[in-house]
Amino acid sequence: MLFGIAAAFTASACLVAALPFTTDPPAPAPARAPHTTTTPAAAEPASSVDPDGGSATTQQPTRPVTQPDATPEDGPPADFGVFLGSGPEGIRRADAMSRWLGGTPITVGRTYLPGDLWSNIEGRPDFLRPWAEWRSEDPDRLFVLNVPMAERNEEGVPDREVRRMLRAGARGAFDHHYRLLAERLVGLGLDDTVIVLGWEMNGTTYTHRCAPDPAAWKRYWRSVVTTMRAVPGQRFRFDFAPSRGTDAIGWAHCYPGDDHVDIIGMDSYDQPPGADFDEQVRQPYGLQHHVDVAAARGKPISFPEWGLFRNGDNPEYMRRMLDWIAEHRPVYHSISDYCPHGVWWCPGNTASAEVFRDAFSPASLPGAGRTARDEAAPPSGGTGDELPARGPAGAAAPAAESTADEASSEQEDNTPAG
Repeated sequence: MLFGIAAAFTASACLVAALPFTTDPPAPAPARAPHTTTTPAAAEPASSVDPDGGSATTQQPTRPVTQPDATPEDGPPADFGVFLGSGPEGIRRADAMSRWLGGTPITVGRTYLPGDLWSNIEGRPDFLRPWAEWRSEDPDRLFVLNVPMAERNEEGVPDREVRRMLRAGARGAFDHHYRLLAERLVGLGLDDTVIVLGWEMNGTTYTHRCAPDPAAWKRYWRSVVTTMRAVPGQRFRFDFAPSRGTDAIGWAHCYPGDDHVDIIGMDSYDQPPGADFDEQVRQPYGLQHHVDVAAARGKPISFPEWGLFRNGDNPEYMRRMLDWIAEHRPVYHSISDYCPHGVWWCPGNTASAEVFRDAFSPASLPGAGRTARDEAAPPSGGTGDELPARGPAGAAAPAAESTADEASSEQEDNTPAG
């Protein structure tokens, strides 16, 4: 067994060392040993040539990044969040979920800019203001914003049109939209936002997908990041977050370069490809590859989206994913807590909910107690279908709530990656 584990990590290390990320890298080979929890050591910073013929870049974040203090024995890191709606309703529901956890604070607030129109991608102040107020109430809070790279982002735009859009973006045609977004974020006091730009770009769902023209996509990303970093007062961090697995294209083919990426994230739901957690770890472009590549490039990691999905109420997945998070210490992680992915809002996932609650409840602390589950029950008291269908590959844009207690209803149409 020890020989097999050593062989697997030797193969993984060789693979990462072989990935220049300057030309199309080879697809990773699956590991040949069962899952192990050994953390690979980070490689020394190295230089690489810009993919499009520019000057050499260094493999370090452009600004210091603080990692949460956590070890596997401590449980998951403190910086965790939930997605329970894109507007003020998401903030209120997170407060209720915190009570369900016995008062454990939810320190990460995450939402999505609507991707229908450029005017919304520019970040309307009335949309951002509730999150700015939430962020300002506690200096330990972190605001994470998913930012589309194209309007009509979930309208099934054909590859030919996507290719034209990416090439226009690579020429700087859309930079003014992102300059305005950056100015608005800074003006609202959200100058240290984590920007999850063009998420799940390796899939087929979004107009901002990479596969139709990877070279143009990378130039476009760099143009956006350069534009937003030029705004005075900003301290943004940019999170490159593909979905787990190969999907339409191996996500290494889309990596825009170390100088323009601060965090390497991954969206990972309990669904194929990956029949069980071990397979999710060792599959090509899976969880192990993610942490290996990030370590080799001197980057911290994140899990902007994760949760249950096609494998149903799966406490083993929940336990293993929380262990993985605790071991690999991401900057932050955020569970999608609506049906079918969640543990609080979605009442059908009771076994997984208990695993999650046990991991985050402060009940083991002296004098601490738990809030009864029904004291912080979801306001729907039902299936959770009232929440927008935001999740893995193929989800509707989050909608603002229509009343104080319910969000607009959308039918989920998620397709498995790959």
